[in-house]
Amino acid sequence: MSIRKQFLKTKPVCKVTFTVPESLGEKSEFAHVVGDFNGWSTSATPMKKLKTGGFSATVELETNQSYQFRYLLGDAEWGNDPDADGQTPTPYGDSYNSVIHLSH
Repeated sequence: MSIRKQFLKTKPVCKVTFTVPESLGEKSEFAHVVGDFNGWSTSATPMKKLKTGGFSATVELETNQSYQFRYLLGDAEWGNDPDADGQTPTPYGDSYNSVIHLSH
């Protein structure tokens, strides 16, 4: 998995591209990025299926903040991003959320 950050010079936002590799995406018909930036909605941020079999989505997020997120592959498989800036326990205590920091 990978995360690409592109800080904009004209606005206090960062274009964040989330990518799920083919090795994880090939088993799923669809995927979503689910996080505190979209109210933990499992449908608000769909990822585009790539020709390689992976998935990708780009989201504009405010800078100078941190965000928690996870990937939802298909209907029920949750995944974290090893390329995230960190991990934090979920409020439920049964798993971890990925964390990105958007300050430069």
